[in-house]
Amino acid sequence: MRREAVALPALALGVFSIITTEMGIVGVLPEIADRLGVSASAAGLLVGSFALVVAVSGPFMTLASSAVDRRAVLAVTMGVFAVSNAVYALSTDFGLTLAFRVIPALLHPVFFSVALATAVRLGETAEPARATARVFAGVTVGFAFGVPLTSYLAGHFSLPAAFWFGAAVNLLGLVGLVRFLPAMPVGERLSYGAQLGVLRRGRTWLTLVSVVLVFAALFSVYGYFAAYLGGVSGMNGSWISAMLLVFGVVMIFGNFAFAALLRRGVGRTALAFPVLCLAVFAALFALGARLPAVVALVPVWAMVHSGGLIVCQSWLGRDTRQAPEFGNSLFVSFSNLGITVGTTVGGWSLAALGTRALPWTGIAFALAALVTVVLRLAWGERTGAAPERGTGSVRIGEESVPVGEVIP
Repeated sequence: MRREAVALPALALGVFSIITTEMGIVGVLPEIADRLGVSASAAGLLVGSFALVVAVSGPFMTLASSAVDRRAVLAVTMGVFAVSNAVYALSTDFGLTLAFRVIPALLHPVFFSVALATAVRLGETAEPARATARVFAGVTVGFAFGVPLTSYLAGHFSLPAAFWFGAAVNLLGLVGLVRFLPAMPVGERLSYGAQLGVLRRGRTWLTLVSVVLVFAALFSVYGYFAAYLGGVSGMNGSWISAMLLVFGVVMIFGNFAFAALLRRGVGRTALAFPVLCLAVFAALFALGARLPAVVALVPVWAMVHSGGLIVCQSWLGRDTRQAPEFGNSLFVSFSNLGITVGTTVGGWSLAALGTRALPWTGIAFALAALVTVVLRLAWGERTGAAPERGTGSVRIGEESVPVGEVIP
């Protein structure tokens, strides 16, 4: 087996471990509040601060690390996440715990930016979407199993046990990356000006707006999944937990289904995605009070929801192919911005209009996203220009690969 073939699962394992650390804490916030002696709202800062730091720091941290060996960047990030989990397991001080949420958050967008670009370079030339999907599989598996397992360990053993599990998975990811990922020193580094140049194009900003709106649409509804299924569909806690598990498992398969659609056409898939969101949210509003219908709808919802990551990343990648890692950092930052906007507006909608009307928030954002995608397509199907010779390269083993290209 080629070393590169094992490297892609190693990248996915690293992504899984980071998602488990990032989102696993959501399911154990009450236990954290009790352990640290703070209110539930204060404990919530451990989640909010992470997302805010990721959104703000992503492009800057990616630029700052652009001259460092890519395998070293990935390995150091895994090490920092492992240490952070150890601190969570041992600390009873809120300030220290918060500090070690901020520190890994600074490296989170760098890891994703480098991992996605590396997956494309290591994948098949004609199949960048498939390589990207394998990395994003780590995200969906993290949501499906890593997050629930963290909650299970905290409830049945102890909160430190849950965090030691996170640290162990981080270390396993670190070993996999060091063992199977080839060294990737930066050959001729892409200049800061060349990387920032992707932001000089109006069409890039239009694409970024569409990314924000798509994620706002998805998370304005999904962010209140339990509240909607409990308040409108009448599900109890056991039913909601089962639906969350179904949602996560279906997302794994949906991720690869959308990768197949993207291979047929990025523009067409990006155009269809907001339409699919509209259909799902309209069905959720119409059928929300009918329990059997909602049980049948949840897998469809999950299938559509799973496409947000890979569709938006591929959609933005058309306009940032000259600087793929910087482009990926923009994706991480603006998708997190969309999540923040969506959950905030969804919360306002919940308070002002009631739980029943929640899908209309997603419908409004999806309509706005559809408009921006149509405008971007009307701007021109021409993608960003290919990188000029000598603008930047990364050495993978003995081969030097331009940053905007993939290797066979």
